[in-house]
Amino acid sequence: MKRIMVLIFTLSIALSSKAQTWQDACIGGWINGDGDAKIEIYKKDNKYYGKITWLREPNEEDGKPKLDDENPDETKQSQPIMGLVILKNFDFEDGFWKNGTIYDPKNGKTYKCEMWLDGKTGLKIRGYWGVVYRTETWTKAK
Repeated sequence: MKRIMVLIFTLSIALSSKAQTWQDACIGGWINGDGDAKIEIYKKDNKYYGKITWLREPNEEDGKPKLDDENPDETKQSQPIMGLVILKNFDFEDGFWKNGTIYDPKNGKTYKCEMWLDGKTGLKIRGYWGVVYRTETWTKAK
């Protein structure tokens, strides 16, 4: 009986750590579908977020950093795009990261969003605007 209890305990620990690994599989660097930005996904307070950590063209022609000038909030239009948190508040549920939002600094719009793994090196990102959606594949950064 003692051995069975130890076996059950060991299996439950192993399975819970495997589930933890699965839900954290999105953590790390990802290159967006256009290949012009790297987004670092991280976990904070059991939610998932992503911020821009690299841009192919981080500066304007005058050498100044690109700013979030399309943001509808005028107080945020002077912040640099580099370091901008664009993925917010994702929960992990049934193999998907759900209930989050994605912000597009190219047009200043925020969309409902969900994400899921596509093989070992792909992350599908789907943004919703009502019933209309767009999906792109991000690639794991090396």
